[in-house]
Amino acid sequence: MNVHALAQTAYGDPTTVQKSPRSAEYDVISRITARLQIAQQADRAAFPQLAEALHENRRLWVELATDLATPGNALPLALRAQLLSLAQFSLRHTEEVLAGRGSADVLVDINLAILRGLSGRDGIS
Repeated sequence: MNVHALAQTAYGDPTTVQKSPRSAEYDVISRITARLQIAQQADRAAFPQLAEALHENRRLWVELATDLATPGNALPLALRAQLLSLAQFSLRHTEEVLAGRGSADVLVDINLAILRGLSGRDGIS
């Protein structure tokens, strides 16, 4: 491997446009939400796929809650509190879905609402 190829492997392609944090969040949440939707629509035999998507969604919400709880988070305090409540609900509801007492549809709806907010639709910027 030549020096250029090593540098590209280590540092990535320098011509690649970097995404904004908001755009990166959107992409991650969108990917996880799509997995949840697909797994939710599958039959009961695909429960392992649903459990994996739920686990990924749970990790997302734990990360979001951790970020929201840090003193350096720049979001308004009221919005942070609302998002932390959504995180808490999402984590609790995930347990209900895994126990067979709930549907992942509400988790998908929450994620879609967050995506609308990140995209600037519905008056949220």
